[in-house]
Formats: sequence, structure tokens, C-alpha cells
Amino acid sequence: MGLIQFFKNAFADMKASTKAQHEVDKANFAAAKAEAKAQWEEAKMSPKARQAKMQEDREKQIAEANERKAAADERIKKAKGED
Repeated sequence: MGLIQFFKNAFADMKASTKAQHEVDKANFAAAKAEAKAQWEEAKMSPKARQAKMQEDREKQIAEANERKAAADERIKKAKGED
């Protein structure tokens, strides 16, 4: 493999990598834009709707925390050999 072919391959690889990274950047930008719009729309909610959404989020967090606690308790039982 000659030096010229080496550089051709290197530049072709860089071109492919650049295209792939550009696609990733476009997807990340679109996601950030959509998230910003969602936050803007949520900010325009009525106080009652905002409180209801916040309560729903808190309930989800509590449920997830309870699941994690139950899983940890189960692991503790298994570690102690109680099961």
C-alpha cells in the first residue's frame, strides 16, 4: 500500500466519520429543540394544570423509589440467606 493510497483511505474514513457525526448532531439538535418547546408550553400552563402535572411527576418518583427499595430489600434478604 502506497502513501497516496494511505491518505486516500484516511480521508475517506474521516469523511464517513464526519457524515455520521453530523447525523448525530442533527438528531441531538432536534431533540433539544423539541424539549425546549415542551418546556415553553409547560410554562404556559395554568397553575392548576401545572400543580396536577407536578403531583403526577411526584407520584411517579415515589413509585420508582418504592420499587428500588423493594429490589434492595430483596437483595439484602438474598445476601443474608433468608430466602
